[in-house]
Amino acid sequence: MKAEQCAKLLLKQDRILLVTHNNPDGDTAASASALCSALRRQGKTAFLYPNPQLGARLRAYAEQFFAPADFTPAYTVTVDVATEKMFARGFEGKVDLAIDHHPTNSHYAKAECIDDRRAACGEIVLQIIKAMGGVTKEEADMLYIALSTDCGCFQYANTDAHAFRSAAELLELGADNADINQVFFRQVSPARLKLEGMIYSGMRFYHDGKIAVNFITQQMLRETGVTEEELDDVAGLVGRARGHRVGLTIRENPDGTSKISARCGPDFDVSALCAVFGGGGHKMAAGCNIHEKPERACELLLQVIEELWA
Repeated sequence: MKAEQCAKLLLKQDRILLVTHNNPDGDTAASASALCSALRRQGKTAFLYPNPQLGARLRAYAEQFFAPADFTPAYTVTVDVATEKMFARGFEGKVDLAIDHHPTNSHYAKAECIDDRRAACGEIVLQIIKAMGGVTKEEADMLYIALSTDCGCFQYANTDAHAFRSAAELLELGADNADINQVFFRQVSPARLKLEGMIYSGMRFYHDGKIAVNFITQQMLRETGVTEEELDDVAGLVGRARGHRVGLTIRENPDGTSKISARCGPDFDVSALCAVFGGGGHKMAAGCNIHEKPERACELLLQVIEELWA
C-alpha cells in the first residue's frame, strides 16, 4: 500500500506496538520513534518495543516511547525490518503491518507498506506522518537522523534526488542538521579512532584489489574499549579503499561466529551474496550472519563472490 493508505490504516488502530530490528541503526530507531510520536498526537496509545541493543545516542530519542512491561498490544508494526530473523532481540509474535524499504523483505506481515525505491525507511515514514496531518520539529529531527544515517551523511550510493528532496523538506520542517551532524558524524571517541587505525592497518585485498575486507575481532574491541553504539557505521569504512568493487566487513561475535556487512557499487549485488547465507538487504548494502570464525567466513564469502562473478 502507499503511504496515504498506510496512514489511514494506522489511524483505525489503537494500542499499537512499533518494533525495530536487531542491532538497531538510526533508520529503524528514529523512524519508529517519529511514527510513535505522530500516532500519540493523533490520540493513539502507541509504544516502541524496548530494544535492548539500542545505544545511548539513539536511546535519547527512543526511550521516551518504550512500552511498559505490562503493555499488551492490539496491533503490531515493524519499521525497517526486512525479515523475521531481524526482529529486535526478545520480540516474538505476529506482525500486522510492515513499513520497510528493503527489496528483500520476506513478506512476513499481514499488510505491507514497502517502497524499495527509497534510500531510507524514514522517507516512507515522513510521507505517512504527513498524511496524518503534519510533522513536528521533533519528528523532523528524528526523520533526518533516519535518512542521514542510512545515507552515510549523504555520501553512500543510495543517496538520490528523492533523498535530497526529503532532507530539504525536513530542514524546512525544523530539523537541526548542524547538531545532528555533529553528534552522529563529526565526532568520535578516542577509542573509536584507535579501532579505526587497527581496522585500516589490517585491511586485506583480494582479486587485484577488487575485493576489500575489514576484520573486527573481539580482541580488537577489548583492546580499544569501543562500545557497541560506536560500531553502528563501521561497515562504511571499507568503502574508502580506491578501486574495489566489493567491500566486506567481518565482525566477530562474542560466540566466535561472524556478522557480515557487505557493500558494493552498481555492477554487483551484495544482497544476492548475503542471501546465500540467509541474509539480505539492498543491492549495494546487505548483511548476514555466518556461523563460522571470521577467517573461515572470509573464505566462504570469497568463494560465493567468485561464483556470482562467473
